[in-house]
Amino acid sequence: MLAQRTEQTTGLGPMDIKFTNRLSYKQARLTVLVGFILGTLLSLIQIGIDYASEDASINREIRTLLKISHDTASRIAYNIDTELAQELTGGLLKSPALIRARLIDNNDTVLADVQRPRLESRYRPLSDFLFGEQRQFQDRLYLAHLPGEYLGTLYLDVDTYAFGGRFLDRAGITLFNGFARSLVLTGILLGLFYLMLTKPLVTVIGALSGGDARVPRQTRVECPSGHENDEIGVLVKVANQQFVSMATEIQQRRNAENRLTQYLNELEDIVSARTDELKAINHRLSQSNQELEDARQRALDMAHARAAFLANMSHEIRTPLNGMLGMIALAVDGPLAAEQRQQLAIAHDSGKVLVELLNDILDLSKFDAGQLELERIPFDLGAMVEDTANLLSQNAAASVELTCLIDADFPSSVLGDPTRVRQIVSNLLSNALKFTRFGRVDIRLHSIVGGVRIEVSDTGIGIPEDAQARIFQPFTQAGAGITRQFGGTGLGLALTRNLCKAMQGHLHIQSQSGFGSCFSADLPLPPHTEAIAPAPLVGRVISLGNSTSGLTELLQTLLPRWGLEHAHFDSAADIFGAAPDLLITDDLEQVLQLRPGIAAPILLATAYGSFLPSEQTAQLAPLYQLARPLARNALYQTLRRTLLGEPSVALPSPAPGEQPLRARILLVEDNPVNQMVAKGMLIKLGCLVQIAAQGAEALECLERECFDMVLMDCNMPVMDGYEASRRIRQGGRWPDLPIVALTANAMPEERERCRAAGMNDYLAKPFRREELLALIEHWVPISG
Repeated sequence: MLAQRTEQTTGLGPMDIKFTNRLSYKQARLTVLVGFILGTLLSLIQIGIDYASEDASINREIRTLLKISHDTASRIAYNIDTELAQELTGGLLKSPALIRARLIDNNDTVLADVQRPRLESRYRPLSDFLFGEQRQFQDRLYLAHLPGEYLGTLYLDVDTYAFGGRFLDRAGITLFNGFARSLVLTGILLGLFYLMLTKPLVTVIGALSGGDARVPRQTRVECPSGHENDEIGVLVKVANQQFVSMATEIQQRRNAENRLTQYLNELEDIVSARTDELKAINHRLSQSNQELEDARQRALDMAHARAAFLANMSHEIRTPLNGMLGMIALAVDGPLAAEQRQQLAIAHDSGKVLVELLNDILDLSKFDAGQLELERIPFDLGAMVEDTANLLSQNAAASVELTCLIDADFPSSVLGDPTRVRQIVSNLLSNALKFTRFGRVDIRLHSIVGGVRIEVSDTGIGIPEDAQARIFQPFTQAGAGITRQFGGTGLGLALTRNLCKAMQGHLHIQSQSGFGSCFSADLPLPPHTEAIAPAPLVGRVISLGNSTSGLTELLQTLLPRWGLEHAHFDSAADIFGAAPDLLITDDLEQVLQLRPGIAAPILLATAYGSFLPSEQTAQLAPLYQLARPLARNALYQTLRRTLLGEPSVALPSPAPGEQPLRARILLVEDNPVNQMVAKGMLIKLGCLVQIAAQGAEALECLERECFDMVLMDCNMPVMDGYEASRRIRQGGRWPDLPIVALTANAMPEERERCRAAGMNDYLAKPFRREELLALIEHWVPISG
């Protein structure tokens, strides 16, 4: 490519140079340009002189005309001869420059007024610009022998175009002559410069370009005649010297050029291929970025919408739940029959399940916002699992057996967050009970290296392998038919997996469609207190029922550990002749067959809510009843009471009212039901309660009385809790008065909003009496 460009450059002929690029043309152009500018300036000077002369000639000619007409006009004015006045003015208008003539006497009487239209032309605007559109002249009339007597005035209006037209014609001729002289000068100079400069240079160029550029030049260039000692001669000498040094270099460059050309061709191919590849990659990246941006925007919109929905839902659901659970808790403390107390306890437990579902939804939003906080305190995981299983047993189908199986060496207490672990257990158990219609649901606790394993297995419908990853997505289940048949929100497993991750644990699943599922949660909960063996018992216990049941497996594990002699039988016919100290079974029909043939006490493990009525219990006495799943402590206490005849060693809970807290509480709440609930709880805790329906009433109460603490609802009419708290703090009279927020909005940002308003603490609805007691003990400690 470089060789081709060299050939093209050196192969130019002398006539290939563009005319406007020739030196003769450039020098002639420069000379003519200078001459043209000077000639134009001279022409303009000449035109300017002509203009001044023409301008002066207008006034001179009209003054001369007035002078000629003065005597005649004076006699006409003296004689007041209108006819002669008309003849005079008419004659004056024969002059081409005049367009109007007037003659008036000394009384301002018009003797004659004659005018005609002015001439029009396309050059008139230029003439008017130079000389003005028109001029007016006047001559005061008097007689020669009466020079002091005024006779009248002669007015003449002059159209300057008559003079301006002549001037423009002369100016055009002047400019044209200048242009013509410049053109003639250009031709002469071009010829001279061509002969003196261009022609010898063309000769030299022709000699230089006559050979083949690919072959080193062997002959010298001849200098044009007459130019041996000028610049052209020097140029020829320098060129001949360069030819000598270039001859050897050309071949080397040609070889290097060939190699470079090959490399450039290869490089162009590589660059072209890479460019196409980069274009494709950029196109895909652009599409991916756009898709990611769209997905991010959709995710942000969904997150904002969900946050708003959760905040509103939390407030709207927690307010009635607070009233419902509070009223039930107050009713349970009253004088009730055992059956009514059990029914209310079931209703209260159901409400707690609903609260836990609401907490699951809110916790899921905390995971998305990265605001979940974990505790690390000691708690009894085994007892918590048994309590949770007992609470959820109401969800088990009639033909499903729920069993808690805890290893003998399992620690009495572990370190961790009991609330979050309870959520994991509750979600796994709820999920297993929901999808199991027949068979067993077992929850097992094992000690592993570095923590514990919570294992929940069932004999339910199972999960297909292709759906096992999908079920951990929020609001997603294994299939659309699952949602229609079994219901559910699809939040439990998603929240459980997030909780396990937050605790640095793992959640595993083993399942096969139609053969049940097994979920295992490995959590790093280190032991705090090792397992404590209870005091040994003495006696012979027989269990009756299916040998593959969860009850049989539980008894075979626990009874020998407690020192009891245990035997299992599948049917009642096998027991006759045996002399047990206690018979344990979950089969009511076999119990009816045994009485009155066997006199030993019978412990009947019943399903949730299936206790026998008192009349039938009396017929089968001695009969004890425990609800499934059997808890270790409840079973041990029942065995101890039955076999040894000793009372239960469980410590009764002290009544909160026995030691009044003697605190004066201002309750600021607009909802009547919530007022009754909170007031009832506070009275049972030994507090004196004053109620205000909104913030303004609370300020009035504080003005009248002294209080130890204020329970402030946040959302109220007239003046809400935020504004009331700000005014209390701004007043300066109660700087140390504890203000605790009561709100149904459980979102994380609500706590910060309450603190910003000046509140000391925060209690989310619905709250339990224990939470209220702990709050009062913290902010209003009992003085000794």
